[in-house]
Amino acid sequence: MTHGYWIASVDVADTEQYKAYVAANAAAFSKYGARFLVRAGRFQIAEGQGRSRHVVIQFPSYDAALACYQSPEYQAALALRRPVSVADVVIVEGYGGPQPA
Repeated sequence: MTHGYWIASVDVADTEQYKAYVAANAAAFSKYGARFLVRAGRFQIAEGQGRSRHVVIQFPSYDAALACYQSPEYQAALALRRPVSVADVVIVEGYGGPQPA
């Protein structure tokens, strides 16, 4: 079964203001069935460049992942994040759980 995923790497310049984004994005994530698989934590950059914070969010489908990002709820939250952070966000379709044979 395929899912949709957001894979994000973020540098946060103002952690206090970033908290407003985290609070605001909860409505969109709840509405579109988001499930956090990775949220910060320890990491090591094995290749290339990275940012200071990494997040992987699973959605029930690729379409749900796209719809969440494009939703008015998330766009309102995004307006709070952009002034206080820089991010790379990729929305990808992939398999969750056991891989098909």
